[in-house]
Amino acid sequence: MPKGEGAKVSVIIPTYQEGKYIEATLFNLLGMNRPLEIIVVDGGSRDGTVETARRFTEKVYELDQRGISRAKNYGAEKASGDILVFMDADVTPPPQFVEKIHEVFNDSTVVGATCNIMPASPRLTELIFFIFYNWLLRICSKFKPHARGEFMAIRRKAFLTIDGFDEDLPCLEDHHLALRASKLGKFVFIGELTAYETLRRFRKIGLLNVVGTWFIDYIFLVLRGKPLSRVWRSVR
Repeated sequence: MPKGEGAKVSVIIPTYQEGKYIEATLFNLLGMNRPLEIIVVDGGSRDGTVETARRFTEKVYELDQRGISRAKNYGAEKASGDILVFMDADVTPPPQFVEKIHEVFNDSTVVGATCNIMPASPRLTELIFFIFYNWLLRICSKFKPHARGEFMAIRRKAFLTIDGFDEDLPCLEDHHLALRASKLGKFVFIGELTAYETLRRFRKIGLLNVVGTWFIDYIFLVLRGKPLSRVWRSVR
């Protein structure tokens, strides 16, 4: 498999009713100084998401059934890159993210990676929480990897070896994938890289409610292999 500077990167974005965000995200990706394969997999949007995405990439696919893991797996099937990057539609990666991905994956023992996820335009309490949360994930990743779906990368070969995302999981599919991938090699936290997300879920549901749901679902995933949540509520 090609490594480092020669490794092709495919960015896979699952969407559902993302017309408000997808244009800015794709515009940002096309502005990178390294070539990217950009794949959008939509789960039935009716707000112009698909039409907007097709202005930026020809690789836009529509699925009859929704499901975050289903969309990600489908996008991976259509990808040709050696490194697969999964991103949410409302995430802004920094201009140097492709170079940093190449640098990290130039180590052949690395199979996957995630990075700092910070809020765009945060309030003080939100900023403090995310600084602490990223610090905690960075420390914990030395013992047990964790990844959020906002931004994670994995070698295509490793992804196929572990059969991709578990489509039976309504949430925490990203963390579950990181745990399984770590059995094949190192799943690392890139401390020098930060991606920025909107805070729509936190603002609509509440910071404590979101964090509480994360914690409970994580405990259930560890203890019984599945999160407590049966569905992951869409927030638009």
